[in-house]
Amino acid sequence: MAILFEHKPGLVVYLTAGDPSIDATRAIALAAIDAGADVIELGVPFSDPLADGPVIQRASERAVARGTRLKDVLRVAAEIRAARAKAGIVIFSYLNPILRYGMHKFADDAAAAGADGVLVTDLIVEEADEYLAEMERVNLAPIFLAAPTSPDERLEAIATHSKGFIYAISRVGITGTQQNLTGDAAALVVRIRRWTTLPVAVGFGISNAEHVARVAEFADAAVIGSAIVELIEKSTPEAAPGAVARFVRFILGPQLREAALAR
Repeated sequence: MAILFEHKPGLVVYLTAGDPSIDATRAIALAAIDAGADVIELGVPFSDPLADGPVIQRASERAVARGTRLKDVLRVAAEIRAARAKAGIVIFSYLNPILRYGMHKFADDAAAAGADGVLVTDLIVEEADEYLAEMERVNLAPIFLAAPTSPDERLEAIATHSKGFIYAISRVGITGTQQNLTGDAAALVVRIRRWTTLPVAVGFGISNAEHVARVAEFADAAVIGSAIVELIEKSTPEAAPGAVARFVRFILGPQLREAALAR
């Protein structure tokens, strides 16, 4: 199954669940959806988020310190699904919290919560047999990261086993904002399309309207994470939903925003 982006570029908004609280995460997610976001990635906070830059690391540390666990993330996913039936919801996690929870139970509970897909950031496709079997069993979309340095064999395997969409990393390294997009992202998307017709979303470093417009030239969707998480960090819990909604509307621009809200 594909996670559809009904306007181009689609917008995927990453949130570290539990920062500043689970209730705030729910409110921020709903505000982002109402402002035009197609998909919400709910990040499961983890004590050792090696793939993330300092902004998301801090958010994860705060959420872990507040006691946020995978079961809380699944609960808020269910609440978002109940409130916004058409929104895309992806659980974004490192492998360790899922293994602690139990892969089989996680698949059951994520599907019951109404998630559309799962992205396990440190699980490579060559080692994902159990994960893929569980996703298939409950009809959840497995989503993999594809990097500019990925050899063709891995990209073909990612394309073969992915559902929902493929997450193309705009650069090698950790998450975080950047000033300019390199040509690596566009070249990677061209390579990915050799093997799949799934939508391709580009993330890592996408942080402003110019980046989103650039991504629209060659991909189906943009993923914004660190810029949103940093905005939440600088806002009060009460002000964060409004701040994120304004940011999403600005990122999309008037034409895209109208298309998104009309879906």
